[in-house]
Amino acid sequence: MPVHIVNHPLITHKISVIRDKRLGTRDFRTIVSEITLLLTYEATRDFPLKEVEIETPVCTTRARVLPDEGRVFLIPILRAGLGMVPGMLDIFPLGKVAHIGLRRNERTALPETYYYNLPEGIEGATAIIVDPMLATAGSLSAAISLVKKNRPRVIRAICLIAAPEGRERIERDHPDVDVYVAAMDERLDERKYIVPGLGDAGDRMFGT
Repeated sequence: MPVHIVNHPLITHKISVIRDKRLGTRDFRTIVSEITLLLTYEATRDFPLKEVEIETPVCTTRARVLPDEGRVFLIPILRAGLGMVPGMLDIFPLGKVAHIGLRRNERTALPETYYYNLPEGIEGATAIIVDPMLATAGSLSAAISLVKKNRPRVIRAICLIAAPEGRERIERDHPDVDVYVAAMDERLDERKYIVPGLGDAGDRMFGT
């Protein structure tokens, strides 16, 4: 099942907090970053480790580490995905940040690419795409297709809230990509917004 709902009391509580329309921009940003950090733990649970020899203050020992922490590419879908990057950098401080700009055409609800910048070195690396809302999944599906052209070793995606329509789309378009979300909501409304959702994540993130 490519879309995984991460059921954890801390995540559920924090999602409830950011749904409240009275929450201010600063607190919204902070909590989104916290939720992303928690989701990243789950999304990276099966990452491979290698054994190395290290010297502790007491003795020499064998330890297990990520083989190539610097080859993790964090890819926010602009603009709302930018608010999820700080939480991921707390876990992957050596990670590289790429950017994909996709805007939804409000008339057709289809994604349009306006910016695309992936640094060199992504081939054979780990790519984690982040976008707060998995609504129609048009943007995420398009972003995954773009990233696949660069042949990373693995692609994961992290979203805050999903709709059933988005889940069906992403599982149909990219059954090989695991997506981790904090909550599965009821449906999309006539404007293709998630219900009950949390409104426009980008507007709430940046106070616009």
